Amino acid sequence: MVDSTHSSSAYLVPDLLAPRLRLVFCGTAPSTTSAAEKSYYAKPGNRFWPALHQTRMTPRRFLPSEYPALLELGIGLTDLCKVHCGTDAQLPANPFDRDAFLEKVHQYQPDIVAFTSKNAGREVLKRQPEYGFQPERIGLNGVTRLFVLPSPSGLATKFFDIRVWQLLADSLVPARDVFDV
Repeated sequence: MVDSTHSSSAYLVPDLLAPRLRLVFCGTAPSTTSAAEKSYYAKPGNRFWPALHQTRMTPRRFLPSEYPALLELGIGLTDLCKVHCGTDAQLPANPFDRDAFLEKVHQYQPDIVAFTSKNAGREVLKRQPEYGFQPERIGLNGVTRLFVLPSPSGLATKFFDIRVWQLLADSLVPARDVFDV
């Protein structure tokens, strides 16, 4: 189910959130394609959906329009900017709502938030992060661990590294073993 609390009609793509998810992916903002299709990571060439399947975070390769089915796997989706779309360079000045993001984490308490780019991680951490788990924790009583991934965007091909995505997937081993691939 798509959370109704954070699926404002102003949101270009609604949040996919529920209490105590194992993992929530957080990007900067939807692409123009994702906004038009109302689906996460919908632009052709984006590696998000192939990476989820290749690392066994999902039992099969999902289509972007099937994103609500991720909740059944304990996975959610959100962005730091919910009302503008495009590449980070195309967004207006100060488009990210860090406070709203932190409020969502506090409310839903996911085990892990994985930022789908260093830019997204930097906006929340207020420092330049490296890939992988971060020393900071956020949310109620610091329950939520933070992980920074290489961007799956087709525009960031030279930075993409499936091994970092695999490190994240390996931290989810007990939960993702519920299905056979």
